[in-house]
Amino acid sequence: MAKIAEEKVVNLDVFQKGSIQWKHCDIPTKPPSSPPKPLVIFTPTVPGAYTVMVFYHGFLLQPSDYCDLLGHIVSHGFIVVAPHLSSWYDFVLIDEIKEAGKVVDWLVKGLQPLLPENVEAKLEKVVLSGHSKGGQTAFCVALGHHVKTMLKFSAVIGIDPVGGLTKCKVSKTSPKILTGVPRSLDLKAPVAVIGTGLGPEKANVLFPPCAPEGKNHVDFFNESKPPCANFVAADYGHMDMLDDETPGTFDTVLSKCLCKNGEGPRMFMRMTVGGLVVAFLRAHLDKQIEDFKAIIKTPSLAPARLVDVKYIPA
Repeated sequence: MAKIAEEKVVNLDVFQKGSIQWKHCDIPTKPPSSPPKPLVIFTPTVPGAYTVMVFYHGFLLQPSDYCDLLGHIVSHGFIVVAPHLSSWYDFVLIDEIKEAGKVVDWLVKGLQPLLPENVEAKLEKVVLSGHSKGGQTAFCVALGHHVKTMLKFSAVIGIDPVGGLTKCKVSKTSPKILTGVPRSLDLKAPVAVIGTGLGPEKANVLFPPCAPEGKNHVDFFNESKPPCANFVAADYGHMDMLDDETPGTFDTVLSKCLCKNGEGPRMFMRMTVGGLVVAFLRAHLDKQIEDFKAIIKTPSLAPARLVDVKYIPA
């Protein structure tokens, strides 16, 4: 994939919802499943074996805020496990990383019994992903910071990842993974970073940018080792991949007021992010490279305007 071949552009179905029927269900921390944290499972209902993605939500958010985005991904043939994590700080605590890692280990025995009949979780191909602060959590778990998981990771995806909302020194309980050293994050798995053009901008004078320069998608991509891919949705903001209406009143206010948002429909942002995730995973996990190559070659195929599109092969 070092060179993007001159070839006929395929029909990019990845930006449309897939044909696989799915459902989601809330799983509490109670027997018989007893996951370490409450979580939501998004699963196909069509028989088959599916790659598993663990998705960590953003600061002050919850998994149900991402139903449309995660449903888009699942409809193309994935299982998504989205835990509820602590989110009262703008940086990731060590205890939170440990809980995030415990969720990964729980998959080994806890996930399969909760899936529909004849739906199989392929745990040899586990993907870590997260939005905002959850992106940093995904990177920390993949790097093994303060946690060692039983499962290995086949890919890591940061959706507008943020390593903190302030430039001041934070608690010693917050691991510093962004060092400013290019290609220093040794993830041992393909990495995709999807950023936003408006994330580094303030929504108003009361709050700092939600994805400030020096701690955002630019830094996560620059410090990731190949193979790594980078995409920036130029006209959208840090919360624009969330559902149009989120379950909690606070979540809705947070997603629409705290961060600068784009003027276009969020639907196009969700379609773009979902399609990029699916194309990247198909290429790197299943060797189905056509869609990914087409997007790298012609970013305008995406519903949202993409800039700074880069792919560095291994």
